[in-house]
Amino acid sequence: MIEGVHYVRSAKPGKPVRWYVYAWRGGPVILKADGPTKPKLGRAEVAAIAAAHEDQKAVKADMLAGVARAWQRSPEWLGLASSTRTLWGGELDLIEAKWGTLPIGLWNDYRMVAKVIAWRDSRAATPRAADQGVKVLSELLKFAKLRAMIKINVAADVPGIYRAADRAEIIWTPEDLEKAEAAAIAIERPRALDIIRLACLTGMRRADLAALTWDEVSDHAIIRTALKRSRGRRRRAVIPMHPELAKLLAELRKLPRAEGVNHVLVGARGRPWKPESITEAVIAITKAGGIAEPAVPELDQPERRKHLHDCRGTFVTHLCRAGLTDEEIANIAAWSVESVSRIRRTYVDDAAVVVALSERIRRAL
Repeated sequence: MIEGVHYVRSAKPGKPVRWYVYAWRGGPVILKADGPTKPKLGRAEVAAIAAAHEDQKAVKADMLAGVARAWQRSPEWLGLASSTRTLWGGELDLIEAKWGTLPIGLWNDYRMVAKVIAWRDSRAATPRAADQGVKVLSELLKFAKLRAMIKINVAADVPGIYRAADRAEIIWTPEDLEKAEAAAIAIERPRALDIIRLACLTGMRRADLAALTWDEVSDHAIIRTALKRSRGRRRRAVIPMHPELAKLLAELRKLPRAEGVNHVLVGARGRPWKPESITEAVIAITKAGGIAEPAVPELDQPERRKHLHDCRGTFVTHLCRAGLTDEEIANIAAWSVESVSRIRRTYVDDAAVVVALSERIRRAL
C-alpha cells in the first residue's frame, strides 16, 4: 500500500457504496470506484498519485491553489471534523479547477463578487451544493485574509439560493411510532426502530446517535459532548433519565454485540451504526410504513415523508410540555439558547403549545 493515500467510503440510501481515493488526505481524487470493499490501486492510479505530488510542487504559493494547499495544512483545516474535511475537500477541487491558477491578489478586486455569484448561479440545479461551494470559497478567502494575503473576502456576503422546506409543524406522533413499529416488523429491521425511539426520547443528532456508548449513560442521565459544533464549540449534552428512556435503554442493553462493541445502538450483527446507514434505515421504515405529514391542498403543500431530524421536534415538544425553559432545554440538548428559541417556534406546533397552556390553566383553577 502506498503511504499517505486516503480512502473515503460513501454509502447513500438506494445507491451502491462508493469509494473516493485521494492522493493524500486533502489532496486530489485519483480514483472513484463502486463496491463493498476498498479498491486496489493499479498502475494508472499509482501514476496519478505521482503526478499529483509533482503538480503540488509546481503550484505557486501566490496562486489560489497554493493558498488552498496551505489551508489544508493549517490548524484551522485539521481542526475540522473528518466528515467536514471530506465534504469541503470536494468543493475545493472544484474551486481549484476553476480558479486555481489565478494570483491570490486578484481576489482584492470587488468585481470578483460578480464572478462568484455567476459560479453559484451556474450550479443552481443543485442549490445546496452551490451554496456549499460558496461557503468553502469564503472560508478559503477568510484564511488568506487572516494571513494578510488579501484585504477583503468577496465571498463572505454572497447570499445562498437553497431554500429548505418549512418543516415547522412536523414531529413524530404516537401514531407515527406505531406505524414505524409495524413497518420494522414487516421489513424485518427491528434495530432500525431503536434509532427512531432513542432519537425521539433524547433529541440527539444522527452522528451522536451513532457514536453514543454505554460509558456516557448513567442511572441519572446521558452525558455526551455533541459531535456537531455550535458557534465554534462542541456543547455538552446532559439528558436527564426518565422512565420511558430508562425502559428503552434497558432493552437496548440486552442486545447481542460484537466483541469490543460498547455502543448503545447496534445493527442486526451487533456492530455500531454508521451515520449514513442510520439515514438509510429510517428512510426504509418511513417508506414501508407510509409515515408522512399529510398534504395541505389549501396551502399548496404536498405530502412530506417524516425525517429522522423531525424526532428532535418531538423531543423539544416533550420538554415544552414539561414546562422547561429555553435555557434548560439548551443545557439538555446541547444547543445554544438562541437555537432553542428558534426550534421552539419551528418544531413545537401550535396544538402542542395549546395543550400545555390548557393543562397549566386547569391546574391553576
